[in-house]
Amino acid sequence: MVKEYLTVKEIVGPLILLQGVEGAKYNELVEVEFPDGSIGLGNVLEVEEDVVLLQSFETTSGLNIAETRVRFTGRSLELPVCKDILGRVFDGLGRPMDKGPRVIPEKKLDINGSPINPFARDYPTDFIQTGISAIDGLNPLVRGQKLPIFSGAGLPHNRIAAQIARQSGVLGETEDFAVVFATMGITFEEADFFIREFRTQAALERAVLFINLADDPAIERIATPRMALTAAEYLAYEQNMQVLVLLTDMTYYCEALREISAARKEVPGRRGYPGYLYTDLASIYERAGRIKGAKGSITQIPVLSMPDDDKTHPIPDLTGYITEGQIILSRELQRRGVYPPLDVLPSLSRLKEKGIGEGKTREDHSGLSNQLFSAYARGKEARELAVILGEAALSEEDKLYVKFSDAFEERFIRQGEYENRSIEETLSIGWELLKILPRSELKRVKEEQIKKYMEAGVSR
Repeated sequence: MVKEYLTVKEIVGPLILLQGVEGAKYNELVEVEFPDGSIGLGNVLEVEEDVVLLQSFETTSGLNIAETRVRFTGRSLELPVCKDILGRVFDGLGRPMDKGPRVIPEKKLDINGSPINPFARDYPTDFIQTGISAIDGLNPLVRGQKLPIFSGAGLPHNRIAAQIARQSGVLGETEDFAVVFATMGITFEEADFFIREFRTQAALERAVLFINLADDPAIERIATPRMALTAAEYLAYEQNMQVLVLLTDMTYYCEALREISAARKEVPGRRGYPGYLYTDLASIYERAGRIKGAKGSITQIPVLSMPDDDKTHPIPDLTGYITEGQIILSRELQRRGVYPPLDVLPSLSRLKEKGIGEGKTREDHSGLSNQLFSAYARGKEARELAVILGEAALSEEDKLYVKFSDAFEERFIRQGEYENRSIEETLSIGWELLKILPRSELKRVKEEQIKKYMEAGVSR
């Protein structure tokens, strides 16, 4: 039963305070009628006896206390879903923005979802191919994993996110693969870039896009990732699809959370963010995973730009606690013109070993990955030593590692924005690079794999 009230007591930013309200529920959807007759949406933030605090999804300019009507719908914010959401572009509240028809829903789902019972969770396994060697070869993405990308201002995280969205797939099961792509707080030009990329590369037919722009209300930004994850849950658990969710940029999401928290006059935590930032982020990240007995899965890549490239900032810091690793972008590689500028040494995929190996990628993947990582780390150390002491101070072996390090960045990390490498191509490049080093140095790969995958005459 819809109840209507004309008892607005105070309006502060996106917040509306009402009194004399009966039976309101937390997160209940409300309709706010402006004095000019237009209607916007909002939801219930707090309920204390007959006093209710609302947050409006629209701008509150034009509202006044005397003429503002608020209707309580008795339900939460919902997303209408059906198989036809694939190939569509929506705004941050799930309304079509691609000039297509309204979705005729099979059902409407509460965007807040239901937490997955820990006992029902299945362990993330199986490899997801992104087509990017620095990820697939050294820090692979595993089905059901949460693997964030840590970036910084001016780094090409949007281009990388679009490339991953275009190229990703599950080996042998590409027909059941879908991408849910959600943007928060981006400019119109960035939104146009994403939509154009999906359309021109024919990737939109297997994708669902949710676009929240920088000039949209901050409160809509808070709903956007939940809209995306609700769509992903429908596709994964009711349509049995393998779903990859990309959320960019989570920093803008957290800024919106801080803005709303300040308007509510809450006691701030670290750097002004609300004390419940960890819990709120966990409510988003933990909606990824696999469920026992379910064929579908949700894999998540949140993208966040670290303020001042600070890994100890609350947003990357808390994200690192909740997720299973991180992919870090390098400003040094970016300055040298290497794309994608992925810094493989501090990057980490904690579930790497669960998704690779015989029957998943190839039996040599794990050993080759460890060998490449070790050689690249030693090459970078030798290069830094040469800067301090001069190249003459390096041993012949160190010079080979420096040569390997340079070749690794040029041939393995560097690749085209539209270059989609299979895992076999990635591993082949890795073996080619190992030919630079003495055979006696290849201690992390098995002898039979060296004979099988490296050409004759490698030993020195």
